[in-house]
Amino acid sequence: MDYLYDGTFEGLLTCIHHHYKKEHADGIYDVRSYQQSILNCCNIVETDAHMAGIVAEAINCKVSAEAYEDVYYCYLSNASNKENIILEFLIFAFRYGKNTMNFYTHDKVLPLNTMVLKVKKEVHSFLGILRFSDIGGVLYSKLSPDNDILILLIEHFADRYKYEKFIIYDEKRMKAAVYADNLWEIKENIRIENMEYSIQEKTIHELWKQYFTDLAIKERINTDLQFKFVPARYRKNMTEFK
Repeated sequence: MDYLYDGTFEGLLTCIHHHYKKEHADGIYDVRSYQQSILNCCNIVETDAHMAGIVAEAINCKVSAEAYEDVYYCYLSNASNKENIILEFLIFAFRYGKNTMNFYTHDKVLPLNTMVLKVKKEVHSFLGILRFSDIGGVLYSKLSPDNDILILLIEHFADRYKYEKFIIYDEKRMKAAVYADNLWEIKENIRIENMEYSIQEKTIHELWKQYFTDLAIKERINTDLQFKFVPARYRKNMTEFK
């Protein structure tokens, strides 16, 4: 039986609950991208917050808080088979309990750890390269990360710019983190295009690009190292590379 869910983390945990309490899952898939086959039957699982909570508590208590966090980070990754990486990991984890994370290279644990490291690495990168611009008293930034890391960035910037109002827009997923007055929320299915900057902000952009150029030492430019720290796919939203 293939279980199909709505793409939410709670929906994924609901499928895990069904796996243990109803019928074992052959696989778990996002209903929006599932390709049905005559060989497999499928069932669309309605998200249930109570069932999801039971699974979340079981992971935290029977395995560890670290394992729960890693499952969530893997869910935020762009891995096409992340749901089944998580399913296989949890089947293994509920068997071995609190010793699970010691099996770092086990074939049921390593794929999850690999995706978690990729997500954490990308978060770390964007904490250093995200650029904000002032648009009428509101700070605005746009990004296109490989993984769905917006929710992992917002708490950092909410603390760093706690007295500001700002928007961080993920153009790839058409979602935005909006912060004001010590509160933030994620807005889904929105499109922000053709943002107009003030003359002062445009001047600041030009000064920053000039500073970036003047600071470089021509004889010591290391292009390969630059691309390692700031991949080309990130540069379109960075002022100094425009």
